[in-house]
Amino acid sequence: MASSSGVWIAPPVRIAWDRAAAAAVRPARARPPLMIVAAMLAVYFLWGSTYLAIRVGLETIPPFSLGAARFLIAGGGLYAVLRLLGVRRPTAAEWRTSFLTGALLFVAGNGFVVLGEQWVSSGLVALVVGTMPLWAALFGRAAGQPPTTREWLGLGLGFLGVAVLQLGGELAGAGFGALLVLLAPVCWALGVVLGRTRPLPPGPMGAATQMLAGGLMMALVAALLGESPTVPSARSLAAVAHLVVSGSLIGFTAYGYLLRRTRPAVANSYAYVNPVVAIVLGAALAGEPVGPITWLATAVILSGVVVIGLGGKR
Repeated sequence: MASSSGVWIAPPVRIAWDRAAAAAVRPARARPPLMIVAAMLAVYFLWGSTYLAIRVGLETIPPFSLGAARFLIAGGGLYAVLRLLGVRRPTAAEWRTSFLTGALLFVAGNGFVVLGEQWVSSGLVALVVGTMPLWAALFGRAAGQPPTTREWLGLGLGFLGVAVLQLGGELAGAGFGALLVLLAPVCWALGVVLGRTRPLPPGPMGAATQMLAGGLMMALVAALLGESPTVPSARSLAAVAHLVVSGSLIGFTAYGYLLRRTRPAVANSYAYVNPVVAIVLGAALAGEPVGPITWLATAVILSGVVVIGLGGKR
């Protein structure tokens, strides 16, 4: 048998030759792209810092006014930039999904968090929100996107870590605030699942329309509740700026990217790291005590994240 160069090669050798040539041109096994790693770091740490920023913003800004300012600035600004860059205008169906998911994610999910932080500490709110992936898994199962066995294990470890962190918590004395905080991750998870199964604009435009729709509805709620405008302090303005840039423009856009490029359990694993970040920042900047239970829970939480991150196909 002659090779392409005209040299005769025995059949067994030819087979080995072809296999070697195929291996040489076969692409290497794909590693997680740098953008996925960067997006996960963004939602892990930037979103973890938003709980303390919300508490600072609430010092002089009413709850829904704070949310409306955050999402109208972030969503409106991102939408305007994308349109200037030539991104197509969303369709009517995509706007309907944006308003539906914006109501669940921002008016209910984020709005209940902001309201709850008037009575519940930012660290404890972050711990309760850490149950969101379990709700997302349950809603996802109903939508035909059940987690894998490994992801169930990771979710279970994460929930166990949140339960350990909640030992000695203060939800029992928070009354109505506790109910709002408990409902927040349920509404957020439902919004996430619906956003994956209904039409949304592709790429960052999807994040822009959801934030813009959520901000408009939060402004309406603020008006209906009679939230009176106040002169915000410099601390609150700085908190709003952090929420707009880090929490919304970077964080929510990164989260949308993860939802499109990874499995739901991987994208939602941020909820197990955010409480740790929130507690550490609360201890460093607000003087909240951090005991051995916190560090034990940290180990359990991060082990759940590792199990989820190492399992299955992207």
